Amino acid sequence: MNIEIARIYENKEASEAVRILVDRLWPRGISKENANLDFWFKEWAPSNELRKEFHQEQIDWSEFRKKYQKELTDIKEKILQDLEEVDKRKTLVLLYGAKNKEENHAIILKDFLENA
Repeated sequence: MNIEIARIYENKEASEAVRILVDRLWPRGISKENANLDFWFKEWAPSNELRKEFHQEQIDWSEFRKKYQKELTDIKEKILQDLEEVDKRKTLVLLYGAKNKEENHAIILKDFLENA
């Protein structure tokens, strides 16, 4: 399974890849029609509590990564069930809204999916 990540604000065009939004909140300024999504798996995103802790700088990247990996492990069965709907012969593009391209949950999720 080939997986890529992209910021939804920079990647809104329809493509041959399977486009999956992996944010819990809908990205501001993007209409559902223009997002060209195949799936929106909100449950794959960090919990609201964890997201807020990280964005309010109550925890650092390392702590966020550890906690989010635990959340993903806890919902692994749900993720695998969701993946049954996805054509894994195509590239999966995990779309996120965060501004930081080096420290965002899609990076951790990609790693998790590649090793699931």
